[in-house]
Amino acid sequence: MGYYKRHVFVCTNSREDGADCCANGGAAEARAHLKDRVKVLGMKGPGGVRVSSSGCLGRCGEGPVVVVYPEAVWYTYVDGEDLDEIVDRHLVAGEAVDRLLLDPE
Repeated sequence: MGYYKRHVFVCTNSREDGADCCANGGAAEARAHLKDRVKVLGMKGPGGVRVSSSGCLGRCGEGPVVVVYPEAVWYTYVDGEDLDEIVDRHLVAGEAVDRLLLDPE
C-alpha cells in the first residue's frame, strides 16, 4: 500500500478569461468541505486519505471535477451532499458513486 490509501484531487483551477473552470463551481469550498469531512471521520493522514488542490485536470466543461486515486475515478458534484456521498460511499465504503461519475474518455 502507498503512503495514503486514497488521494483525492480537487481541481481548483481558475481562468481569468471567463472560460469554464472548476473555481467557478465552488472548488475551493468543496476542497475545504472534503478536508473537514475526512478529518472528522478520522481518515486524514498516512494510511488514510489526503485531499489536495489540483491545477487544471483538463475537463473544464464537465466540472467541477474531483478525482480519487489509486482507483482513478473521476467525479463531478453540485453541492455538499454530493461531496458527502463521495466520502461515505467511495472513501469509506470503497464503492463508486455512479450518478456522479464522469465518462472516463
